[in-house]
Amino acid sequence: MVAKLYAWADGAQLDDHSRRKHKILREYFHQYLMVRCANPAQSKFRLAVIDGFSGGGRYACGAAGSPIIFIEELQRAVDAVNTRRAAQGLNSTLEVECLLIFNDAVPDVTEVLKSYTEPVVAAARETSPKLHLSVCYMREAFEASYPAIKEMIARGRYRNVLFNLDQCGHSKVDTATLADIMASTPSAEIFYTFAIQSLLTFLSRTNPKLMEAQVKSVGLSPAAFKAVDGMISNAAFLGVAERMVFETFKPAARFVSPFSITNPDGWRYWLIHFANNYRARQVYNDVLHGNGTQAHFGRSGLNMLAYDPSHNEGGLYLFESNDRAKAKEQLLEDIPRLVAESGDVMDVAEFYEAAYNATPAHKDDIHAAMIESEELEIFTESGGQRRKANTIGVGDTIKLKSQRSFFSILFDPAKTAAPRKP
Repeated sequence: MVAKLYAWADGAQLDDHSRRKHKILREYFHQYLMVRCANPAQSKFRLAVIDGFSGGGRYACGAAGSPIIFIEELQRAVDAVNTRRAAQGLNSTLEVECLLIFNDAVPDVTEVLKSYTEPVVAAARETSPKLHLSVCYMREAFEASYPAIKEMIARGRYRNVLFNLDQCGHSKVDTATLADIMASTPSAEIFYTFAIQSLLTFLSRTNPKLMEAQVKSVGLSPAAFKAVDGMISNAAFLGVAERMVFETFKPAARFVSPFSITNPDGWRYWLIHFANNYRARQVYNDVLHGNGTQAHFGRSGLNMLAYDPSHNEGGLYLFESNDRAKAKEQLLEDIPRLVAESGDVMDVAEFYEAAYNATPAHKDDIHAAMIESEELEIFTESGGQRRKANTIGVGDTIKLKSQRSFFSILFDPAKTAAPRKP
């Protein structure tokens, strides 16, 4: 696939897949800020946002590009938090200090970007005095800029860092760089975009064994699988591609979402979210369910990629209401099983840590399955029993009931039939 270069100076056209990922980016970034600034005792929040392939800021239709989305959502979140505090009668206010680094390899594009962002930044400084923005423009390929970006983050002692790496193709960001970003601070996150055909070409050169092992499950050769144009609307293709994506990138972070962007012409583009904290993945999953713009193929409960394609297992999950109903059915079985694998008790926080890298499910559906399960009880830190799903907290405990149904047989070695003698 030839990388597509946007003609920003002449008015770049906004593709459908870009519109979809911008909607997710906007909604997630707003929720990210609201969650990180929820403590009423907090008076300041500091973060760095790095847009590695920033583009020109606005499309021909007038829609905002990612740099302006970040500025707008920073302003909206600061105003929302302080308005909420005032309505609650709190005297404290929140100030947000943000370093914005906008990088693009084409100098002329950066000049276009500045013409759009500088008025927005000036307006934000005037109307939102509690928002403090520092903006840096860079004009190199991302890999060339990254050492300087990393040094700026370290010098400024920014612990909360979010990278948006919306590249053309796949080869412009090294996987080692992704791992380095995620290792730089526990609060680092990345949005990473690429075309699946570019990734398959990369894997065929660097990891042909992974390609062969995954593709074999659908009875194709790696060469045939790489013929993306003929397969991108095939659900089996999505499933195998998703497994490849996950296996390729899971070493980079504790939580990796290997979901593609849903397009009318199939699953051609991927938007991956990397995080080190289950809470970030939890929020991301919930945002996806409000959009229906990404797709997953596999299981809809826990262990989302643990299915056998050769037996026609797995299904399409589009983060919509009917998908949530299917997920809940699987969660009713999967959650007690996960608890039983630990014994008979599991902290809710421990459950989240174990579950969130392997589920597309919404938080509300997970909590509902916990409450509705005939196998489980949920207890508060003080020993009280939870009765409502929306009251479950990270300090709670999940416990298998003392009188269980098939789980007592499934997980009790004393009740498991002894292996037959040869």
